Amino acid sequence: MPNKKSAEKRMRSSASKEARNRNVKSTVRTVEKKFRAAVAAGKKEDVASSLSAAISALDKASKRGILHWGTVDRKKSRLAHAAAAVK
Repeated sequence: MPNKKSAEKRMRSSASKEARNRNVKSTVRTVEKKFRAAVAAGKKEDVASSLSAAISALDKASKRGILHWGTVDRKKSRLAHAAAAVK
């Protein structure tokens, strides 16, 4: 346990930030899974809407500093490539 007040506060703020980051990352993974499922099903309309949702979630995570912009760009590129392959 922390011995100083500032260390206690840092521990509390770290815990809340960790929870927020975990929530956003979980949302991103869920949206990505929905996109992959739509690609596997081969439904073009579902793929387009889920791609838009996935890109939006990734951009928000990047804007908040939860995911690195390079990681987000790579994931968006791979998702777009998978969407283009659907016929």
